[in-house]
Amino acid sequence: MLDVHRLRVFRSVVASQSVQAAAANLGYTPSAVSQHITALQRETGLVLFERAGRGLRATAAGLVLAEQADGILNRLGEAEVVVADLRAGRTGSLSLSYFASAGGAWLPRVVRRLTGEFPGVRLDLALREWLPDDPAERSDLQIAVERPDYEAWPGFTAHHLLDDPYVAVLPETHPLAARDEVELAELSSERWVDNDFARGWCRRNLLEACTAAGFRPPFHVEAHDYPTALAFVAAGIGITVLPQLGTTHLPAGTRVVPLVRPMPVRSILAVVRDAVAHTPPALAALEEMRSIASGNTFGEGPDNTAAPGVRDLPQLSPAALARHVEGHHVEQDELRRDGGGRQPGTGSEAGPQSGRGQLG
Repeated sequence: MLDVHRLRVFRSVVASQSVQAAAANLGYTPSAVSQHITALQRETGLVLFERAGRGLRATAAGLVLAEQADGILNRLGEAEVVVADLRAGRTGSLSLSYFASAGGAWLPRVVRRLTGEFPGVRLDLALREWLPDDPAERSDLQIAVERPDYEAWPGFTAHHLLDDPYVAVLPETHPLAARDEVELAELSSERWVDNDFARGWCRRNLLEACTAAGFRPPFHVEAHDYPTALAFVAAGIGITVLPQLGTTHLPAGTRVVPLVRPMPVRSILAVVRDAVAHTPPALAALEEMRSIASGNTFGEGPDNTAAPGVRDLPQLSPAALARHVEGHHVEQDELRRDGGGRQPGTGSEAGPQSGRGQLG
């Protein structure tokens, strides 16, 4: 196999027509250049130069090899540029998956930053409501909902972004709509609109909180997503309970009321592939997610103004949220010991959905 470094030295001698001139151009000694040329001729079995006065002239074989060397060195230079661009995050790809409510509330800012700072990077986007077990389906970065004690797969790291409290969404004419907060048990006799198509951990978390409050939610209508459930509430069909992040696009005629005693909470994580965690696009995406999470921008519209019905919604500090979460777990434990119960209810079953998109 030809040595690329020797090809560079050889090409310099061809261009310079002198060992001394090539040595000066390359910063080598004439002896080192001569050794490279001798070794290259031995490797190829060809005579590459002949004497021409006080200098050297490439033979016919040397000229053919010089032409091939130009192509090799040009391609190598292009590869080095690609490597530098990949290292700097100026090219390549980043796969990013997200759950539905994060897609509407967070993803526009993340994608805007990535496409602005790294226009040569292709973004492979996928809607995914769960963390896949199949390694082939895992994205480089996934915004996910999981338990607070979730441990990422080998080769991935989970970063906690936010604790997202659940809220009640009521018709604006509802007797409880003007309240600053409502106890979960006060909703036990309401007509509930189901909103979780995937029947995942978010729904199980809500059912567990209702059980802790002493009842099972009486689902009378089933919607397969948050926007449809919110539209049903706006139509006066019933009430729904969902994570606060899901209230980003709140329809007119509805109001959001915080829940207490207990207040269910879900944890939002960014699960990042270790192999890309150090790349500028992945770092920028994670930084933007943390910025959004630290701003706690629940219930904002596309122009960063509060959505109707969320304008007066109080924002909980991390310390206050932690106290609510701790109280939620304490109440659950107490109710389990007491074995209390009020109204059993039923829910319906459905399956998950996903979608894919690409920017680049």
